[in-house]
Amino acid sequence: MTLMKNPSHPGEVLDELYLGPLDLSPIALARRLHVPRTRIERLVKGETTLTVDTAVRLATFFRTTPEYWMNLQRAWDLARARDTIDVSDITPLEAA
Repeated sequence: MTLMKNPSHPGEVLDELYLGPLDLSPIALARRLHVPRTRIERLVKGETTLTVDTAVRLATFFRTTPEYWMNLQRAWDLARARDTIDVSDITPLEAA
């Protein structure tokens, strides 16, 4: 059995790996990205999901890729779904 670490919310990654080390506030980042401050504040607090628009803006600003940011969101979403969706009454398809 492989143990998987629960993925971090993209906002947590943004805060801990980018904003903190660069001493950049969510408000300052929002200004640089030309988005409402609440978008970044809520993302950092884990109150909202990362949008494609924000992923493109973060990738451009931090010289990463949109895929990097969207993969963080995808991993977060899948982990939450696995924890909350009841599939106990679904019978897997048998191979022919």
